[in-house]
Amino acid sequence: MYFAHLALLCFAKLGCGSEVKMKVFSTFILYFAHLALTLLCEVRLHLDNKNKNPLVFILYCAQFALTLLRQVRLQLDNKNKNPLVFILYCARFALTLPSKYKNYEIFLHRIMSKNISLEVNKAASFLAAGAVEALEPRVKAAQKALEESTCAGNDFLGWMHLASSITAEHLADLKETAKILRENCDTIVVAGIGGSYLGARAVIEALGNSFEWLTNDGKNPVMLFAGNNIGEDYLYELTEYLKGRKFGVINISKSGTTTETALAFRLLRKQCEEQRGIEMARKVIVAVTDAKKGAARVTADKEGYKSFIIPDNVGGRFSVLTPVGLLPIACAGFDIEALVKGAADMEKLTAPEVPFAENPAEQYAAVRNALYAEGKKTEILVNFQPKLHYMNEWWKQLYGESEGKDGKGIFPAAVDFTTDLHSMGQWIQEGERTIFETVISVETPNHTVLFPHDDENLDGLNFLEGKRVDEVNKMAELGTQLAHVDGGVPNMRLVVEKLDEYHLGQMIYFFERACGISGLLLEVNPFNQPGVEAYKKNMFALLGKPGYEKETEAIKAKL
Repeated sequence: MYFAHLALLCFAKLGCGSEVKMKVFSTFILYFAHLALTLLCEVRLHLDNKNKNPLVFILYCAQFALTLLRQVRLQLDNKNKNPLVFILYCARFALTLPSKYKNYEIFLHRIMSKNISLEVNKAASFLAAGAVEALEPRVKAAQKALEESTCAGNDFLGWMHLASSITAEHLADLKETAKILRENCDTIVVAGIGGSYLGARAVIEALGNSFEWLTNDGKNPVMLFAGNNIGEDYLYELTEYLKGRKFGVINISKSGTTTETALAFRLLRKQCEEQRGIEMARKVIVAVTDAKKGAARVTADKEGYKSFIIPDNVGGRFSVLTPVGLLPIACAGFDIEALVKGAADMEKLTAPEVPFAENPAEQYAAVRNALYAEGKKTEILVNFQPKLHYMNEWWKQLYGESEGKDGKGIFPAAVDFTTDLHSMGQWIQEGERTIFETVISVETPNHTVLFPHDDENLDGLNFLEGKRVDEVNKMAELGTQLAHVDGGVPNMRLVVEKLDEYHLGQMIYFFERACGISGLLLEVNPFNQPGVEAYKKNMFALLGKPGYEKETEAIKAKL
């Protein structure tokens, strides 16, 4: 198609230099041939992307055709023009359509994708006119620093282009390992803490059946999480539950010495070997760790465990799209290719070349920092879908560890509405006006439940009979937003078409990219977490760990 298209243009070019006067009929033949080839190219590109909305594509084609037809009319109205010039004009017009963006992929995403989108008007209205736009130079400078690796923490920027660089072979390896675990385990325990489990759990909880662990129909293994606390009762109850279960373990730890995860793995490894035998344990224990060093790497190599590498240049809270997140998600039965595709697409849509007003990550970073400068010190991430609870938890770590340092930082809080409207709703509505909200709004649920009829109607809710429950939920969402804005709470809204792998991938990368930009606007290093070590030093000193003798003496003096 490309060469046919090129041939037509060359023919038209030659015709322009000729003194032969072509009839209008011939002009139309060339014109419509060009139009047909152009639209066929669009169809092919459209079919290559399963996430495109066909109705948007049809409207685009209609708009394109009408624009060209209008040019036909203008051309025929002007008798002084060579009709072959019109052919060249059409070609030029088609080629310049995507010129607003750096490449054609971004253009196609803009006109045909149902991407997540950010609405900021109900937050920006609390700011002085032009306050957000005034941050554009600093935002673009932050983007440049990220892209050129000239910012603080530049040795931890591997997440930025991770999604677009993941190979099919790597995904196949992860899926094959997940298949082995799924075939040999009815339960899989993910041992990890912080970024080593929150991202995976956020995706699994968002996509899975809320009662998967109760139904346990055998289609998928039960996914459990350990190594994220030092609760003795929790660990006892976990090990009791696993008795008699065919369980496997994914041990996620870069060093292998993080207390919570190392403790859990000791217990789980011992129990797995005793229940399933040494050889089977080696088959169903997988390590996700450093490439060369650390206790977890030494153990994996010694025992012959299948292992995956945590990249040195990707910090834990940015590691969802590494094996840290992808392996557990694949084990739970979800499409990691679609998850990565969503993130890769969002990578393009938040790139530095995308205009500031159209770049959701830049807008989010700018608005939240502008609000922070006006005394809005706490951001509350809100969802109206219980399945997003752990997405809130992942987001809290992402922004809390990235921005909370040097005496600065927006405090990241989160609520699950409408549940928390009956606990935190009062404070949000009428408490101290130092907060703003970002609401994750899911447009379409994956299932349908209708509001039932009740003959007695004692609750007075028969007026809702026959409505989808989600319609009621949406009105609760809108009513809450209006009430909170009226109560002085700036409100942003992140619109997500549905909860599936593709859109969750988009959301993950959107928040990651915005976090990097926002931290640099705040003038902190978004990629370190020195404060996390403080409690560990005290804990080890109190426990009498070898090498902490001086700290032990100092802490005893305080006590």
